[in-house]
Amino acid sequence: MQKHLTVKELPDTERPYEKCKYYGPQALSDAELLAVFIRTGTKENTSIELAAKILEKGNRNLINLYDYSMRTLMEYPGIGEVKAIQLKCIAEISKRIAKAGRSMKISFTSPQAVADFYMEKLRHEPKENFVVCMLDSKCRYLGERTLTVGSVNASIVSPRDIFIQALQAQAVSIIILHNHPSGRPQPSREDRQVTDCIAACGKMLQIELSDHIIIGDHNYYSFREKGLL
Repeated sequence: MQKHLTVKELPDTERPYEKCKYYGPQALSDAELLAVFIRTGTKENTSIELAAKILEKGNRNLINLYDYSMRTLMEYPGIGEVKAIQLKCIAEISKRIAKAGRSMKISFTSPQAVADFYMEKLRHEPKENFVVCMLDSKCRYLGERTLTVGSVNASIVSPRDIFIQALQAQAVSIIILHNHPSGRPQPSREDRQVTDCIAACGKMLQIELSDHIIIGDHNYYSFREKGLL
């Protein structure tokens, strides 16, 4: 019976820490990168093998870190609460880094660019999130607020809450966004009604509703593009 090697018994060129030290992090596979954070494996699996098991389900690879709950991660032998928290934090950091990079280039006059900016933030969410993005007179980003987190089917949002945030930020216009956990961004009747209500309130307050964008899974629906605003 072949002896099961631990990571420490592997050649330096196959050990994630040493490989990163000699060749840089870009030389590591997805499983090796994840193994750096997992650190220790079990009697049956090295940290690299354990990382590979986490990544292999559904061919989602590193996207699994977004999709998995902490409870799901803890079902893997060798992943306790602390490691599960660390892995979820890695996923969140990656989303924030991607968002920070995009925020330096985004044109908030383009629905496609706005959708791209929010895609990774919203498309993985299991429940509807309703976000208001606030802009100045030159369509520059002033900030955002997540106002509600709803069920898997709908979120409940108050126009009053939206415009309180907009007035506090001294916004001239706003873009509202929410995700559809189903992955299909087509608006419901309620989505259309909410959009009309918020647009009407904005006219009275002289704060334009520039767009309502619904985020699906790598797709989106823009009320502005469809001529509904």
